[in-house]
Amino acid sequence: MANTLQSKKRARQNERRNDINKARRSRIRTFIRKVEEAIASGDYAAAQEALKVAQPELMRGVVKGVVHKNTASRKVSRLAARVKALNA
Repeated sequence: MANTLQSKKRARQNERRNDINKARRSRIRTFIRKVEEAIASGDYAAAQEALKVAQPELMRGVVKGVVHKNTASRKVSRLAARVKALNA
C-alpha cells in the first residue's frame, strides 16, 4: 500500500489514467470491429468509409500512448489490404 503523499497521489493518478486508457482502447476496438463487419458483409463502400474513420482513431491512440506506433500501422495496413481485396 502507498505510504507517502506522493505515492498516494501517484496511485490515484494511475487509477484515473487506467480508466481513460481502457475507454480509449475500447473505442479503438469498436472502430476496428466496424471495419471488419463491413468487410464481412462484402460492402466495399461501407468498408472504405469505416476504414477512413477508424484510421485517425487508431493514430490518436498512438499519440495518447495507448497503442504502439508499429502496432497501429500494422492494423491499418492489414485492414486497408482487406478492404482493397474486396474491390478486386
